[in-house]
Amino acid sequence: MRQFPLEMHQVAPGRVVEWRLRSTAAAEAGGPDGPTGRRASFNQDKHFTVAEESRAADDPVASWLAVTFEVAGRLDEDALSRALLAFVQRHEVLRCAFRRLAGELACEPFDPAELALDAEEVGSFATSELLRGFLAERFKRSIDTLSWPLFTMGAVLREDSATVYLAFDHIVCDGMSMPIVVNEVLTAYEALCRGEDVELPSAPSYLDFAEEQRRRYLSIGADDERLGYWKSFIGRGGSFFPRFPLDLGVEPGRMYPIVNEASTLLDAAEAEVFEKTCATVDGKPFMGVLAAVAVCLREAGGPGVYRGLMPVSERGRGTWADSVGWFVNTMPIEFDASPGRDFAQVMAAVRAGFREMIGHIDVPFVRAWELLAPEEFAARSWPYPVNFFSYLDMRKCPGAERHEDWRPATHVWSARANGACSWFQRDTAGLHMNSLYVDTPAARRTMGDFQEALRLTVQEIARSGGFRRPIALTAPRRPAGTPLDVASFARRR
Repeated sequence: MRQFPLEMHQVAPGRVVEWRLRSTAAAEAGGPDGPTGRRASFNQDKHFTVAEESRAADDPVASWLAVTFEVAGRLDEDALSRALLAFVQRHEVLRCAFRRLAGELACEPFDPAELALDAEEVGSFATSELLRGFLAERFKRSIDTLSWPLFTMGAVLREDSATVYLAFDHIVCDGMSMPIVVNEVLTAYEALCRGEDVELPSAPSYLDFAEEQRRRYLSIGADDERLGYWKSFIGRGGSFFPRFPLDLGVEPGRMYPIVNEASTLLDAAEAEVFEKTCATVDGKPFMGVLAAVAVCLREAGGPGVYRGLMPVSERGRGTWADSVGWFVNTMPIEFDASPGRDFAQVMAAVRAGFREMIGHIDVPFVRAWELLAPEEFAARSWPYPVNFFSYLDMRKCPGAERHEDWRPATHVWSARANGACSWFQRDTAGLHMNSLYVDTPAARRTMGDFQEALRLTVQEIARSGGFRRPIALTAPRRPAGTPLDVASFARRR
């Protein structure tokens, strides 16, 4: 299971059916009926606030997360409808309406017994290109942070197969929720087709997680000792947000259309060797990728000390493993990748930096942002291009053993940005990279060179067991923003 642009997905054409969620309660027009007071998480509150402010400024933001997967054989539409409804009923966050009450964002869940799905024939599409265009436009127009429901569900039906799709607003889910969607919907669908009861593990409500988070951290102040790690990071780097160190050609305060690209860095065999190479220096694959990223950024003109943001799961050891929600804290990480350090030394620095970061993970990112950078917190976006690294091993997620049958894929999209974000995924097919970045000539050059340099670097680690020679010997430093000569970089490796 990997993440790549929807436009790259080769979905076979067919007849499209969608299922619309509605409430059967008398109070439908006014939202959920019953008590209120469930408080949103810090992530959700900030996300909703940005949507509110953007709408008020007639500058609406737009983004979505989507998942697609395959069903073999002729689709049983009734069974899929029942599986989708059960999925929504099971996860409280999916049946919530969000409202601003007395300044706080409240989550008001609908009663699961009062929800229903209505099937709607959308039409038939003769080509994959037309179908992809329809899906991209559908996701864009149907996902609205300020309107319920916050997702759309449908399927492309053919005589001998179907492609199921679900697209969500980020406010109700995260990247690790996507394999949960696939596993639960298809497990329920297959059981229903066999005439069996659906059996799934416990999935505690994300609203309980959010409430506990609010209770613990809403009252802390900027002088709280738990913010010490953040303060030290800011003190050494000079700002709350670590800058992306290469030139993307962006102007301050301006947002740009995005480029959405994906590629494979290592095939399955190379990824296995890469993992073993990392283990020989007491590291994990994500540490090896992060070490390679740091070295490539430095070689292209970035600093010797890597500073970046890294999303970290808050699901805990099994507690929320099967729950849908936004269980992500974003933390700063810092380590030394200076010239002259070999692979083992850089990996040791990554390991130490990660250990230090994990030891201070308790304070939510949004709360730290609000307390330590209040002027930047008031803005609707991060202030400038930010160094960001994300890694997921999809082989370890629920349902991974069935991924070859189900062929799931994740897709992300955003209308605009002012920087670059890269996500790395490991699956049985290898190591993959998906990047969203600003569509400027400088960014296309910079990111194209960076991605190719990174591919060469991780391949070299897999082939030779590390950096071929100390990095300081490979090339003189270049000024920040100077395009990387990929061909000469390859020769130097």
